[in-house]
Amino acid sequence: MNVSVLQFDIVPGSPAANRENAARLIKDEVNQNNPDIIVLPEMWTTAYTLQNLNNIADDKSSETIPFLQKLAKECNVHLVAGSIAYKNGDKMFNRALVINQKGDLVYHYDKLHLVPMLDEPTYLTAGENKAAVFEIDGMKMGLIICYDLRFPELTRALALEGAQAIFIAAEWPQARRDHWRYLQLARAIENQVYILSCNRIGEYDGVEFAGTSMIIDPWGNILGEGSQNKEETIRAVISSDEVNIARQKVPVFESRVPNFYTYY
Repeated sequence: MNVSVLQFDIVPGSPAANRENAARLIKDEVNQNNPDIIVLPEMWTTAYTLQNLNNIADDKSSETIPFLQKLAKECNVHLVAGSIAYKNGDKMFNRALVINQKGDLVYHYDKLHLVPMLDEPTYLTAGENKAAVFEIDGMKMGLIICYDLRFPELTRALALEGAQAIFIAAEWPQARRDHWRYLQLARAIENQVYILSCNRIGEYDGVEFAGTSMIIDPWGNILGEGSQNKEETIRAVISSDEVNIARQKVPVFESRVPNFYTYY
């Protein structure tokens, strides 16, 4: 399965401009490389304009989801469509979306772990449902958002449910770039899964973002890695066979003794 991760900058507070840019990047990538899956970053329609989200966030009547559905169908490509600010009644979620090549919204996930350093809990509501596994072309996958990466229980739960690839949509800062890289490598190795991350580049409100989007295989080999500050596409081929081989050669899941682990 061919995957293309689109690493790009985001225009703060301008969903229309960001949709236009995403459409251009997606269409160009499909025309040039014909991937099976295209991946977008976190909060790509608005950036972290938290104080203004009530005015510009999507809701059930707004444009972004229909826009993505139409684009996926026209381009015949699956979209792991990053995340958007999504308003549901009086609650605001950081919502990740998965849309298949037929234009169907097959999965959404609301970010569980809100970032206290960015004051996210003041403006957003944490997800109210656990992350789940979804399928694209027969491969089992999971999806988390940025700060979620710091919580190993989340990716382990997805792996235990059968996930063979886990996507990460992010706006991760340059100041903690080393954490970003090492945590992804750890999650891939400990869970014997592909990790595919899409991080933005650029700067907003005094925060520089780290780029460094990555595709890592179940052995911890880096199949592709983006730069820290350039718009670019990271590409790789992923296969459930490679996951199965890793799990057979190093049977971590068979060796687990969870009755001896203490959970809080």
